[in-house]
Amino acid sequence: MTDPLEPPLDDREGRDVPEDVEPGEREIVPPESVPPISAEDLVDGDHPEGELEERRYPSTIGGAFYLSVLLITAIGLAVASLSDWRVGIRIVGGGLLFASAVRMVLSPRDAGMLAVRHKVLDVALLAGLGAALLVLASSIPDQPGL
Repeated sequence: MTDPLEPPLDDREGRDVPEDVEPGEREIVPPESVPPISAEDLVDGDHPEGELEERRYPSTIGGAFYLSVLLITAIGLAVASLSDWRVGIRIVGGGLLFASAVRMVLSPRDAGMLAVRHKVLDVALLAGLGAALLVLASSIPDQPGL
């Protein structure tokens, strides 16, 4: 039984499928052959046409910033679990505010994995969550005896 959401297997019109591929088999495309396109471009339906550039890892500067935000978050969680939890949560909140600022500055093509939704929504969610963590870490009173 085939999945009703999948296109028919023998419908090969408009696709570049080698002759030796059986109708039930699917060809796997390696990621190097996929052009780097931002998530915002995919949502809006704009695909840049032209010559493909060589793929680099991370593919965009936003990918490098994303990895740095992950590192900041990991450091904050380590500090929160091993030392003062307020300092750790402030580090995580600062990392989210940093991600928000980077997402606001970078173009949609360069944002990489920081571009999940539209720019305004991404910036608002990252900044709101980062600010909420900073406010909560500052406003929760100390619990004596714990």
